[in-house]
Amino acid sequence: MVQMVPDSLMVFSGNANPKLAQAVVQHLNIPLGRATVSRFSDGEVQVELNENVRGRDVFIIQPTCQPTNDNLMELVIMVDALRRASAARITAVIPYYGYARQDRRPRSTRVAISAKVVANMLQAAGIDRVLTMDLHADQIQGFFNIPVDHLYASAVFLPYIQSLKLDELVIATPDVGGSKRASTFSKYLGVPLVLCNKSREKANEVASMQIIGDVKGKNVVLIDDIVDTAGTITKAANIMLEAGANSVRAIASHCVMSDPASFRVQESGLTEMVFTDSIPYSKKCAKVKQLSIADMFAETIKRVMNNESISSQYI
Repeated sequence: MVQMVPDSLMVFSGNANPKLAQAVVQHLNIPLGRATVSRFSDGEVQVELNENVRGRDVFIIQPTCQPTNDNLMELVIMVDALRRASAARITAVIPYYGYARQDRRPRSTRVAISAKVVANMLQAAGIDRVLTMDLHADQIQGFFNIPVDHLYASAVFLPYIQSLKLDELVIATPDVGGSKRASTFSKYLGVPLVLCNKSREKANEVASMQIIGDVKGKNVVLIDDIVDTAGTITKAANIMLEAGANSVRAIASHCVMSDPASFRVQESGLTEMVFTDSIPYSKKCAKVKQLSIADMFAETIKRVMNNESISSQYI
């Protein structure tokens, strides 16, 4: 049985997703830490802590979503402020880890491994632990020399898929790179897996796509981690409907949704597009739905504080 939250716990939030942070502290039954995170007239970030954190275990909830650089700098400067105010331990809670798609050198070109740069920045600022969810690449955990707790949105998505009670269900992935993630869903649900093989001419632009598997007469659920411009996911949905699928839904962990993603989703054949609330979504699209991860993160924070198993809470 999970113990109560220790008195030493404090939770702060930057400006990236205060709604999620507020929901997390409500589950923890504690107030959100008071801090002023503002800007100078030239855009520089200024952080002032408005309460005593000396000797406390502090969690900062701050996804590094758009505007990525601003939110990342808020996180780094908040960490520094907490460190200088003598917090005992600082955990960066990053539901969405920006720059995660730049995790390797895919070609013999002169490019940065930006996901590693971000890890270096956070460690240099003074964090003691990272709590994140559905990294674009699992190996990013190895970019840190501190503990990384990697959570999975499947704990939220699988019960939702089961609640739909779809006949002739098929799990699909919009690209071969996501096959491992989709395979986990198909095995748990005991349903077939379908793959899409895509090729790109350049980033964020799909050139061609082919279906590997049978979707005729099926209700398809596409599984992905990030939807950015929604070009891949909507193209996959439309191709599957052309191949005879009864319906196509999409589920993705992180709602990046850069323009013209909302328009593409609305105009596509998708029945719905389901995300977690790791990233706030304020644009208008009737097909977009968000499921809360606040309870999952609150439970994980409790377990970290009480030195309990984290993996045992997941499906």
